Amino acid sequence: MTEQIEKINRQMINKGYKLTPQREATLRVLLENEKDHLTAEDVYMLIKPNYPNIGLATVYRSLELLAELHVVEKVNFGDGGARFDLRSDDQPHMHHHLICTRCGTVEEIKEDWLLPMENRIEKELGFRVTDHRLDFHGICRECNAKEKAKKDNDGDCGKAVS
Repeated sequence: MTEQIEKINRQMINKGYKLTPQREATLRVLLENEKDHLTAEDVYMLIKPNYPNIGLATVYRSLELLAELHVVEKVNFGDGGARFDLRSDDQPHMHHHLICTRCGTVEEIKEDWLLPMENRIEKELGFRVTDHRLDFHGICRECNAKEKAKKDNDGDCGKAVS
């Protein structure tokens, strides 16, 4: 984690910004909870015990700056709130998401399945894609299994046993 923070610090310095203690605390929370796709309020609640004087507005400003610097991506999964997702160093594009419309879980797809499409777009349309993000909305494996089990159980009701 220290290596990632140092890298982001260098990136901020190159853009004329400082890694303040509040920004570092925000980054640490995002790194520690990378899979959780936190809202600004979530980040604030996780920082507050260690930095009781930090304000929600400071967390918002830190997250907006990190988004502007492409350290994080501001995403909306259709649940009414903006969430913040760390961008991966090893991939030129944002990763994709599978979003369950039943339970709200979010699963990440790290592979860049759209690269062939990007190449085709550039070749055929002369448009060079610099970034993309794809979100799939549907029903996750667990919710599908629960739904199937419920249907299987409901199908047995009322049947006479001979």
